[in-house]
Amino acid sequence: MSVANQRPEAPTAIRTDLGAFFASLELSHSKWLITSLQPGSEVMSKHVVAAGNVAGLLDRFAELRRKAEARTGRCYPIIVIQGAGLDGFWIHRVLQAEGIESHVVDAASIATSRRRRRAKTDGIDGEALVRALLAYKRGEPRVCAMVRAPTPEEEDRRRISRERKTLTNERISHVNRVKGLLFAQGVSGYEPLRRDRRKRLEELMTGDGRPLPAHLKAQIGRELDRLELLLEQIKAVEAERDAMLAAEQLTSPAPTMLLNLKGIGPEFAVVLWSEGLSRHFDNRRQVAAYAGLAPTPWQSGSVDYDQGVSKAGNPRLRTTLIQTAWLWLRHQPRSALTLWFKDRVKQNSGRLKKTTIIALARKLLVALWKYVNAGVVIEGAVMKTA
Repeated sequence: MSVANQRPEAPTAIRTDLGAFFASLELSHSKWLITSLQPGSEVMSKHVVAAGNVAGLLDRFAELRRKAEARTGRCYPIIVIQGAGLDGFWIHRVLQAEGIESHVVDAASIATSRRRRRAKTDGIDGEALVRALLAYKRGEPRVCAMVRAPTPEEEDRRRISRERKTLTNERISHVNRVKGLLFAQGVSGYEPLRRDRRKRLEELMTGDGRPLPAHLKAQIGRELDRLELLLEQIKAVEAERDAMLAAEQLTSPAPTMLLNLKGIGPEFAVVLWSEGLSRHFDNRRQVAAYAGLAPTPWQSGSVDYDQGVSKAGNPRLRTTLIQTAWLWLRHQPRSALTLWFKDRVKQNSGRLKKTTIIALARKLLVALWKYVNAGVVIEGAVMKTA
């Protein structure tokens, strides 16, 4: 028999009859698009419900299940997928409470066409989500990256550090605005964060020897009002953070273990614990990938080089780790990680410090993960004195 006769006359169809309904949700502020695929069918149907209409969404799923049961005599489970976005995880939790298998996917992990002008609609995206869910349930590797939804308690625990970061950025904006207004009048050296800021404002003179104009002084006064409110809110958030750390120490030793390391304070300990180290990881590669510190290779034929870190993970955790790595060099000069950094920089003749600090941040994250989960002490690390 020839090789040509051994080939099938038609391509093998993709198996879609997995004994379940597959549905995707495209969520927006005004409507929710439901794209569903019935068992044994290859045609997807689409239905729209108003945004926030959970009862309508569940009724739609119940109607699809009733029609399939009347047609086949079997009751099929429903498996739903949605992209991680502004709606958070509350819809995912509602579906799970109703006994519906729900998945949240990182939309950026789904392969798309690389055409310069590719078509993009909610309908196309909904079908792509259903196909990704089908492949995922068939067990195809790396077809997409499902997000592990945090519990309400884990999600709420992150808010303290994130709110403090927002307030700190607003504080910087007000300080810079005050300094910019004064610099335009020839005034420099004024520090709005000093306690005597009001008194010094009254004493300021412009660069050409005039008192500050009345409207300018009034505007700066209002900026200082907002700045002082922010300072009070930052103090309140920090007090709440410290209280949360004290409460966490009663249920988990990890925050205390982080605080015991020299160079890690309350804010960094909260961010490292709530944003990353409190989660479950199977290996160090998953830890580095979650922080976006995993290397990204580029290989094609004879071309083979490293593009740097992926930056595809948690940006807050990644930023904090890089800052922690710089502080680690200062406060842990005799640790094995610091000695590795200095040796690598010496090999590069003092160059590529910023690149090497990223590698140190990745090593430090893995070391901290082993430290808080398995109790593996970081080699040469110094603990804080009592």
